[in-house]
Amino acid sequence: MKIAIVYNRESQAVINLFGTLNREKYGLETIKNIKEALIAGGHQVKTFEGDKNIISKLEKFMPSVISGERPGLVLNLSYGIQGKGRYMHVPGILEMLGIPYVGSGPETHAIALDKIVTKMILIQKGLPTPKFTVMDKPDSPITDNLSYPMIVKPKAEAVSFGLRIVHNEEELREGVRIIYETFNSPTLVEEFIEGREVNVGLLGNNPVQALPPVELVFGDGLQIYTYEDKKNISGRNVEKICPAPISKDETLRIQKLAIDTFEALGCYDSARVDFRIDKNGNPYILEVNSMASLGADGSFVYAANAMGLDYVNLMNRLVEVACERYFGPYIIDNINGEVSDKTIGLFNTITTNRDKIEGELKAWTNLPSWTEDHVGISTALRKLEDRLKKLGLKVVEEYTNESSAWTWETDAGFKDGTLLVLPIDIPGNRTGFPIPFRTEQEWIYGEGIASSRGGLVTLLSTLSALKEVKNLDNKKIGIFLYTDEGRGMRYSSGTLKKAAKNAKEVIVLQSGFKGGKVVNQRRGSKKYSIVVEGDPLRIGYRSNQIDVLSYFIQKAEKLKEISSSDKKITVAVQDVHSERYSVLLSHRVRATLYITFLDEKLAKDAEEQIRNIFKSSSKGIQCYIEKLVERPPFIKNKNNLLISRFTNIAEKWNIPFGMESSLLATAAGEINSNIPVVCGFAPASKGLYTPNEAIHRRELVERTLLLAMYLLGE
Repeated sequence: MKIAIVYNRESQAVINLFGTLNREKYGLETIKNIKEALIAGGHQVKTFEGDKNIISKLEKFMPSVISGERPGLVLNLSYGIQGKGRYMHVPGILEMLGIPYVGSGPETHAIALDKIVTKMILIQKGLPTPKFTVMDKPDSPITDNLSYPMIVKPKAEAVSFGLRIVHNEEELREGVRIIYETFNSPTLVEEFIEGREVNVGLLGNNPVQALPPVELVFGDGLQIYTYEDKKNISGRNVEKICPAPISKDETLRIQKLAIDTFEALGCYDSARVDFRIDKNGNPYILEVNSMASLGADGSFVYAANAMGLDYVNLMNRLVEVACERYFGPYIIDNINGEVSDKTIGLFNTITTNRDKIEGELKAWTNLPSWTEDHVGISTALRKLEDRLKKLGLKVVEEYTNESSAWTWETDAGFKDGTLLVLPIDIPGNRTGFPIPFRTEQEWIYGEGIASSRGGLVTLLSTLSALKEVKNLDNKKIGIFLYTDEGRGMRYSSGTLKKAAKNAKEVIVLQSGFKGGKVVNQRRGSKKYSIVVEGDPLRIGYRSNQIDVLSYFIQKAEKLKEISSSDKKITVAVQDVHSERYSVLLSHRVRATLYITFLDEKLAKDAEEQIRNIFKSSSKGIQCYIEKLVERPPFIKNKNNLLISRFTNIAEKWNIPFGMESSLLATAAGEINSNIPVVCGFAPASKGLYTPNEAIHRRELVERTLLLAMYLLGE
């Protein structure tokens, strides 16, 4: 794999030099050691200065990958050349270029470098940190009630620049003056925690691993880790002890705090959290180093060595965790001897076409088809029809109604085979500007991307890969498409039930949960329209007659008594609209009511209670209840062979896989309980049915790979 080590040391190749210049530099010996460690790991490695020429240099070193070639990666050691938030400069460029890199994203570096913002986030998350205040200038008033001794440090510097302990106001203002004149920066002033200093390194993602704590023993002199100490020019030797001589409970506590801090700031791959532990054993988070030093004498490397991870293995492990984050934990070389050439070809077809898959996702996401948008749905169906025909599939007239349901199959048909089910419509009827398609490191956002498009592209990418390895036509595969998910499958459910009876198994491509979790149980749902009508009363009119809106509110309060978490049944008012004339009180209230449930009998009892609650019993009030949607639950089957087969494939190919239950009803509930069903097979989502809807970027490929491997059946 090509790895570019990017750092800042000598070059000042920028258009203009201005502002605060960076004082942090990696030593040439450390850069050399990192390069040699990665070469020892079998990588092709080159070093670059992170200046204005970095784009052209990386473009030359890492051209667009060809089929079968894994993308290159940057090991980011860049502290920046100048200016504010300099840690984020090179990561920001890499984000723009679309080059994967080791380490946190630009936003995290910007936060971690700003000690004041970091502390505010820690406080917001309930994480312990010393009391503090901020002084913009030496003559700024001291308004917060802090106790001496205190410690002063620049707002946005690292390597202990400007660090100083102060014992009175005179020393405090002198320390602030030096920082202000040296760095032109506000000063962070915090209470000095007398006690021990301990660092915790962090490695990996989801889950992140906390390394053994390292205690710094300062000996004589200041009990803080100064810039001179870090550069070995202080004249004293700061001893590192790992694991720190603290109790097991204390170790677990600060490791948990370090992980919580890592996650609170959105770090990736590695970091270091610095603590002080007071005489009572209470830990306090001092700061977060989002670019923990990889020098051989640094705490991060020291802790890794203590747990048996030598320098070469540590450097290569950093590359591995970044690769897993970007590309998934695919290690095909380890299983080549156990699988057929066709299987390997399928793997390569999918994993080397990530850009193509994401490009297709963008095209479909930019073609919205909301439930009430008949033109959009027709356009999407025509495009999909053309695509399926090119793949060699044909329409099954028996299970197609041409209005809400369409069934396609391969040449082998789908009788006693696999039926794949997915919606084409995006539930709702949103107006205004469409949500733009955009990608982040972990998530891809766009219009209906989780509720429809993620599953659609997973399906098409799977079929295309099978076609590529000449193994689609002979597979018993059916595709059931429907366009009334937003109407609770009111018109397509009957056709699906008939089609499913013809299949051996059913896979529903709606969004799953992060971590590769599919859905093995879903609640059913019932949707009701409630209309309450009455006389249009005047405001202030003296009468015993209750107005319509007040009546509805009183009745709605009683609905809460029906819900039960133990019985897994929920009754909720989804929306309420009232109508009135001019200055009169409301004379009509329209509401939508939902029941979610697992037990059909409990749902029927709940419906009866709702109807009793809204029986017209007040003078001049009339209530009308109409059932709009009824969707059956999808009940967990402990002997689901489909789950077992997917689990085996996932373990073999190192693909995350698991099960989760969901509150939302889907097409899975329409399938006869005798037929094995898996739901939630599309990529994991967040913000479902909102403008922030997104799917997990890596799972787009993982889901495609898992489904293709299963359908290949080798």
